[in-house]
Amino acid sequence: MMTSEQLITKETITAFFMDLQDRICQALEKADGQGEEQAVQFREDAWERPGGGGGRSRTLTNGTIIEKGGVGFSAVQGEATESTLRSLNLMDQKGDATPHFYATGVSIVLHPRNPMVPIIHMNVRYFEMSTGQSWFGGGIDLTPHYVVDEDARWFHQYLKTVCDRHDPAYYPKFKAWADDYFYIPHRQETRGIGGIFFDYLKPTDAVPKADLFAFVQDVGNAFAPIYTYFMQKNRKLPFGEREKNWQFLRRGRYVEFNLVWDRGTKFGLETNGRTESILMSMPPQANWVYDFQPEPGSQEEQTVGLLKKGVAWT
Repeated sequence: MMTSEQLITKETITAFFMDLQDRICQALEKADGQGEEQAVQFREDAWERPGGGGGRSRTLTNGTIIEKGGVGFSAVQGEATESTLRSLNLMDQKGDATPHFYATGVSIVLHPRNPMVPIIHMNVRYFEMSTGQSWFGGGIDLTPHYVVDEDARWFHQYLKTVCDRHDPAYYPKFKAWADDYFYIPHRQETRGIGGIFFDYLKPTDAVPKADLFAFVQDVGNAFAPIYTYFMQKNRKLPFGEREKNWQFLRRGRYVEFNLVWDRGTKFGLETNGRTESILMSMPPQANWVYDFQPEPGSQEEQTVGLLKKGVAWT
């Protein structure tokens, strides 16, 4: 009789990620088109990777709430070149025979029309090496254009509840990891209010693969309830030209992080990934203003003051 560990293969994990992409897209389409005569639907672009595997990139543009969004699934495989091993911190695996890798996951970035609705990002992924190593990674983080205390606390409490179901140590550890990861050193500010981030979660005797997979499933399943909540709560909040200009500036910071610091972007480009899918996270419009300084006492200044590590939201 097969154990639960043996039943959790790369095929079962891949199947979950494919289903997760389907369910998230359906939930977002429903939330975006609620109350509208004609809902905007995701456009699917199926692709194959020359080195092995492929994926489904789904994009939604000009929705009622979502101005541009991408929900991508991929399952790719191939030789782990020296640059790949370096990206994965696995240079010690380099031997006479080139190892192979298998990577699968779901990655999401949504850019809303209304500046009062936050940008959100999620990634859940699984890696497996022919050398026998395997691990999970991922997380969810929120980038409000305007940081609202009530919304930030709700978001972090939701993630804490998810983490606490598996290990009370997860939330404080992964929250701090997110603060450190989603940081823009050249701006000395965080990309947003963080969330949770984890990587290289490898099975052990104490925490078997089944437990890690259950945690990653819970994180993935949390995405749709979290973002549809913000879509419905903030979609009709008023805004004007000032708020839109601020939104474009904050999107600029988002671009800076993704292109300069994000490891996922670098890994995708260094492993000859599909450029359109890798850069699907870019906003439809972003602005840069030379030496912009928020007006003293403004909401913009208050937001910048909260873009720092270590804020206790729970």
